[in-house]
Formats: sequence, structure tokens, C-alpha cells
Amino acid sequence: MGVSHIRRRTESVRRAVIAMLRAVNVGGRNKIAMEDLRALCSDLGLSNPKTYIQSGNVAFGTAEPDLARLARRIEDEMERRCAFRTVAILRTASDLRSVIAANPFAARAGIEPNKLHVTFLAADPGPEICGTIRAIPTDPEELHIAGREMYCYFPNGAGQSKLPTALIERTLRTPGTARNWNTVLKLLEMAETSIL
Repeated sequence: MGVSHIRRRTESVRRAVIAMLRAVNVGGRNKIAMEDLRALCSDLGLSNPKTYIQSGNVAFGTAEPDLARLARRIEDEMERRCAFRTVAILRTASDLRSVIAANPFAARAGIEPNKLHVTFLAADPGPEICGTIRAIPTDPEELHIAGREMYCYFPNGAGQSKLPTALIERTLRTPGTARNWNTVLKLLEMAETSIL
């Protein structure tokens, strides 16, 4: 088997992945410069890392098939370099396309993208916990959960929300990190156009 054939086969299994880090650069805590985050990803063998804004979003190419293992490697390296531990939530570009296609607010007029948030969960909490989450009163916010994503619309803006976030997080029993709709769209664009 020739070297060029091996290279083509390796490149064919490489895919675009987006890592979203939980609670970095928030309120002066858990600080990491995006330049340092890109360097960390490069040092882990992830190709062409690109970051978006300062809240711990990085897209890259990888041939690693086990995203849970890759998430742990990123978390471990973050802890080693930055002296704090965060949670890395990983999704492929295909995953993000599915998240966008499943938007429960897509057909509704007047939805403002900056008021629509998606919480990406580390694991699917399962139907029983999802049922419990759906029963939590959230008015005036609207919350929809399906699989590893939770969509929430904040009609008055997230800053004015009365959503019982602590209760929801305790009930989920799996960590997550939220991104507004504009960021979700931007991360997919990054993954599709500039990573591999």
C-alpha cells in the first residue's frame, strides 16, 4: 500500500468537531486566552483549530473516533495547563446540522436568535429525566429537551430570566453548556468551511 493511499484513507476519516468548554472566561474566573486554547488543541494533534469569541468555542479536524475519550484528553490538558478543570462538550458538524434542523422554534415568527439558547449536554439524560425536566414550570421562558440538547427561548432576554437553572441542572445529572442561536450557526459555519 502506497504512502499516498494511506494518507488519503487517513484524511477520509478525519472529521470536523466542535468543542464547547463549560464556564471559561466567565466573571474573571477559569481564564484561558483563545490563542492558548488553539495551541493546546494543536499540541493534542487536532488540526487547524479555530476559536470563536472568548467563551471557549473551538472547532478542529480530528481522526479520533471516540469523542468521549477526546473530551477527556482536552479536559485533562486544560487542567494541567490552566490549573482548573472544565467540561468539554463535543459535537461533530453533522451533530450541529441535526441540532439546527430539530429547532422547535424554527417555524414560529418573531423568534429573536440572540434570545434562543441551546444547552449541549455531555450525555443523553434519558426519557425519565427529560420528562421530569418538561414538568418544571418555566413561564415565561419556553424549554424543550430532546436527547443531548435542550432548547430554551428567553422572550425577555436571558439576563431577565426567572428560569430555575439550579433545579434544572440538578435534575439533569449531566453537565452542559449553553450557546445562543447565533453562536450555534457560526460554529457550524466554521466547521463546514475552514477546519479540514
